[in-house]
Amino acid sequence: MEIYLDNSATTRCYPKVAERMCRLMTEEYGNPSSLHHKGVEAEQALREAKKILANNLKVQEKELYFTSGGTESDNLALIGAAFANQRAGKHLITTAIEHPAVLRAMHYLEEQGFRVTYLPVDGDGRVSVTDLKEALCEDTILVSVMYVNNEVGAVEPVEDIGALLKERKKPVLFHVDAVQAYGKYVIHPKKLHVDLLSVSGHKIHGPKGMGLLYVREGVKLKPLLYGGGQQKDLRPGTENVPGIVGLGEAVREIYTDFEGKRERLYGLKEQFATGIGRLEGAAVNGKVGRDSAPHIVSVSFAGVRSEVLLHALEERGIYVSSGSACASNHPTVSGTLKAMGVKRELLDSTLRFSFSEFTTEEEISDCLKALGGLLPVLRRFTRH
Repeated sequence: MEIYLDNSATTRCYPKVAERMCRLMTEEYGNPSSLHHKGVEAEQALREAKKILANNLKVQEKELYFTSGGTESDNLALIGAAFANQRAGKHLITTAIEHPAVLRAMHYLEEQGFRVTYLPVDGDGRVSVTDLKEALCEDTILVSVMYVNNEVGAVEPVEDIGALLKERKKPVLFHVDAVQAYGKYVIHPKKLHVDLLSVSGHKIHGPKGMGLLYVREGVKLKPLLYGGGQQKDLRPGTENVPGIVGLGEAVREIYTDFEGKRERLYGLKEQFATGIGRLEGAAVNGKVGRDSAPHIVSVSFAGVRSEVLLHALEERGIYVSSGSACASNHPTVSGTLKAMGVKRELLDSTLRFSFSEFTTEEEISDCLKALGGLLPVLRRFTRH
């Protein structure tokens, strides 16, 4: 038995995605910059994928740039925007619960002389629009707020923030890390007044090593890389055609019968959260209703270390996470949980369960049964 409940870390590729990418790596393998037939063939595949993505986001194709993943997209957006617009000011605003790709980019910018405000969040992991409004000043040039938190599934008020920034006389760029939101929400950056939007392929049953950055026309970014001039010199290097096409295929697939898939995920989340409520000493962090992301549940288990429980579940073929997979090589206390005010003794007793359209009700039931059997045993072991 194998039950995979770590879909916020990565997802299984759609079969159609893997098949299409295999053809591009073994048959249609030309360089899109080459002038011969193989190159033209690759360029056509790239353009078709870009059209799918632009139509989905309701943006222009020329506003999309392909990267190596969400981390690069975040870094290009933040560092690129900060350096390109620093004459207008050197103040940046973000939240205390952002992904490391944002937080560490902000730390780097602080080393370069920028001033960063890290906004707090409430007990559900949501940032206050009022707090953000009060933090804005004449020197502010960029605000970065994630759409969905990767640890607890909190949904941030990006639409309200976009509307607030749109009203300002002095322009302030708005970046949204939508890595955990894309594929779970219909996202139209222009409607949300978002200037920069980051997406990752492997969170939506697409390929790893494939990211997307939406850059609103007119927004200036300084490139992080220099090379052969591809993608208008903003992100040079031979395009990852199999990855780009795989991303396009994944987007087309995940947004087919989209509402049905979302409703099913919310049903699984409700089933899981209800079952957690019946377990002694177990508590969900944040919201679990329709005002939270449909695929993420963070649970604290009093009296049991997260790593111990994680491996006990793994022995039963159940795969979960102790937090952000991107921070797993540098284990620290979760900044998100601390910012939410989770009790200190629970910070190292929390697991993240995340679902996908491949998750079944039977798997949820089996996971709950496993937890119900393991927790009393592990707590007795811990006490002795």
